Amino acid sequence: MRIVVIGHGMVGSRFAADLAREDPSAEITVLGHEDHDPYNRVQLSSVVAGKADATSLALEQADSPQVRVLRGVRAVAIDRERREVADARGDRHPYDRLVLATGSAARIPDIPGVRIDPDPARDGLISGVSPLKDLDDARRIIDAAGPGRRAVVLGAGVLGLEVATGLVARGMRVTLVHHRARLMERQLDPDASDITRGALERLGIAVATGVDATGITARDSRLTGVRLSDGSMHPAELMVLCTGTVPAVALAAAAGLDCEHGIVVGEDQATPKDPAIFAIGDCAQPPEGASGLVAQGWDQARRLVQAWSPALATGAAAATAPRGGDLVRVKAVGLALVTMGRIDRAGPSGHAPRSVRLSDPAGGRFTEVVVQDGRLVAATVIGDDEAAASLSAAFTRATPVPRDPVHLLARPLAVQGAAGAARPVTEMDDEEIVCQCNGVSKGTICQAVHAGSTNAGAVSKATRAGTGCGTCRLQIEELCTATKAAAAAGAAPDGPSREAAPVEPPPAMAAARAATAPEPADVPDPADAPSPRGGGGTSVPVSTSSATAVPEPELV
Repeated sequence: MRIVVIGHGMVGSRFAADLAREDPSAEITVLGHEDHDPYNRVQLSSVVAGKADATSLALEQADSPQVRVLRGVRAVAIDRERREVADARGDRHPYDRLVLATGSAARIPDIPGVRIDPDPARDGLISGVSPLKDLDDARRIIDAAGPGRRAVVLGAGVLGLEVATGLVARGMRVTLVHHRARLMERQLDPDASDITRGALERLGIAVATGVDATGITARDSRLTGVRLSDGSMHPAELMVLCTGTVPAVALAAAAGLDCEHGIVVGEDQATPKDPAIFAIGDCAQPPEGASGLVAQGWDQARRLVQAWSPALATGAAAATAPRGGDLVRVKAVGLALVTMGRIDRAGPSGHAPRSVRLSDPAGGRFTEVVVQDGRLVAATVIGDDEAAASLSAAFTRATPVPRDPVHLLARPLAVQGAAGAARPVTEMDDEEIVCQCNGVSKGTICQAVHAGSTNAGAVSKATRAGTGCGTCRLQIEELCTATKAAAAAGAAPDGPSREAAPVEPPPAMAAARAATAPEPADVPDPADAPSPRGGGGTSVPVSTSSATAVPEPELV
């Protein structure tokens, strides 16, 4: 079967690699308009912040003679009648099935003076103005950054916060501008937004909300300042546009496929008008809606490979993926912020969700949890890494929790008072998830180390752990060190000692791990337990309420 994939980014490259591994008969051609090998775009803000090097962003790609990757070759037309894709060189590529993984483009706001010509392409922006969507953007931003220089970051979604904190870490004077009254308004309520704003201001970032950029000043086609809608003028040598993305649907629309916000697809990722054409990743508009997170695209790629591979389409390998796709970690230097889940319908029993929050503006902390039918269905955590780690694990694994959400806060407080710290990764059970983006457990990582993967980079190649948001890489390194030391001493690296399964090939990995969540159980509320405050402790005021809808993550 001839498969053509348009797009060689994080989703398209993974799909091609997995399909080649699972279907030796597939003849796969991949067209990628970038000259680069596939890389982790999620980590671009870490490159801007100086926390990661561009060379560390490389991702797995197909290594098989049945896959032909054409780098720097742009697809320009789809001929549905002849089932061919034409590229910019004039070549044509016949297909039996076509997969569109064209991703998205940065949204460029219409600010007078930003473009040096009417051309809407990125190269039409004046020097000093850039989005952050690819490696070239990251390098352009780094070249303009420097101690004492001034920057305006437009847009205070997830990416905007990451870029603003990263530029401050490089010594720049930063103003974060957002057109809404709340920061990250799709994830944060007013209280959480206020606490986040306070944390940013303590880092030295000036925050302006409820205003837009209405113009710029420039000298010799180089940015010198940004004018806001309140009339204020902000001198700047750099403006980073973190104003969202637009699904790349031009090819599909020109071919007559249904396109709304993205390319309309069904549950099977196929386009309604042409069952031979599929769309995955940021360009797709599935029935459940697009999250803008790479985990959703990876899950779509995994399910498509399963559907096309008879060995994976049945049995345990076709299990559901982990819930990590609903979890958002802000990779901001000096700011700990995690949100997870949303509520859009009643649970199986019809019980109303219950929520409880802890708000500590002076301490820069905020935690809200939402429980329904004995499960954690949503949470927001600011300024508390330990709470974020424990709640993320409960959410991703769907483990039973007390039906009274107060105890999700009270219990950790009691534990912290007695022990002072959360469990290190070496003390986790083997089945506990370390990499939430890919659903990789501690046991799988340890097995990879035993098999010869001696550092985080090698473990990532073997298991895909750490190839998403990257926040688990320090834990992976810690497990590498502990596992090697334990092997040298003839012991297990802390935690329970058990025989772990061999490391599985990547496509089957996510499916095999997905069934880690236990069956639902009724966890009693410890109403009669002693007060976690103990003698002389400090009372922590909390408020409970019926939960309102938790907004879905912002497309960034």
